[in-house]
Amino acid sequence: MLMLSRVAENLYWVARYIERAEDTARLVNVTSHLMLDMPERQPLGWSAMIDITGGAEAFERLYDERTDHNVVQFLCADRHNPGSILSALALARENLRTTRDVVPREVWEGVNHLYMTACSQAECGLGPSCLDLFLGQVINGCQTLTGLVEGTLSHGEPRTFMLLGQQVERADMTTRIIDVRSGNLLPRNDDEILPFVHLQWMSVLKSLTAYQMYRQHVRLRVCAVDVLTFLLQDPHLPRSVARSVRDLSDALQDLPRHERALAAATRIRADVAEADVSALVSSPEALSAFIDEVQVGLGRLHDAIALTYFPSIHALGEVEPINVAQA
Repeated sequence: MLMLSRVAENLYWVARYIERAEDTARLVNVTSHLMLDMPERQPLGWSAMIDITGGAEAFERLYDERTDHNVVQFLCADRHNPGSILSALALARENLRTTRDVVPREVWEGVNHLYMTACSQAECGLGPSCLDLFLGQVINGCQTLTGLVEGTLSHGEPRTFMLLGQQVERADMTTRIIDVRSGNLLPRNDDEILPFVHLQWMSVLKSLTAYQMYRQHVRLRVCAVDVLTFLLQDPHLPRSVARSVRDLSDALQDLPRHERALAAATRIRADVAEADVSALVSSPEALSAFIDEVQVGLGRLHDAIALTYFPSIHALGEVEPINVAQA
């Protein structure tokens, strides 16, 4: 099977954008509920969401102040923010539109339906009474798409590239949440916030849909060391960094010329597995530096995948075909 590198790249980004939309929706949903339980003066508010998604620079260009309304609009429906939920869904739809002949029709129809539904809901407004509905539709729609791909797309190169995109995005979002949230949660002397630290660590788990699995597998009171160990190193949790990179590594071995990308993935796996989480928790600066290194590693991994498999654009605008199956 001769597969265009352009098709491989589009499918990779379709999966990344769908995962990004779902993760952002979960993050906003959990934060909106957490804010109801927090004291009026607290450092972990909506503003942290901008830092988690890496959109601070774009936000400052578009808004004057980090109010609740502005942050929700920016993360959910602002078309000028490439990381917003609507932008991610629009980009997933556009990437799949040009390559929909390689996936089952139901997948394309699902992406298109989810995008149109989200747009319609966003146009009605995202006030407190409508936000839960909007986020719920996005989360359920993205989960449906994941199920459609899992249940209908043949095991082959298209499926492999979608899995690569999904796992890179998932690991990236997990590290972003850990990095920003841990800065507010690790040792502090704020008497007003101290009683709520347990609640906030619970919200970190819920942001990654990991709270119930934590309670089943760890069976301990929610605390920093156990939460971070679970999210970084647990081999079974679908959204742990260790599991995401392991699944990605397994998928890479189904592709030719995978040596460079697999080496980058192996380096991340080793760094995460060898991390002394207890020591990192005792030093927020050390934890931040460690997470930075993991994110740099994920960047190198993405670059290795792109350099190996994605298009080489020529002067005439043609895309070089790559023989993914036999190269």
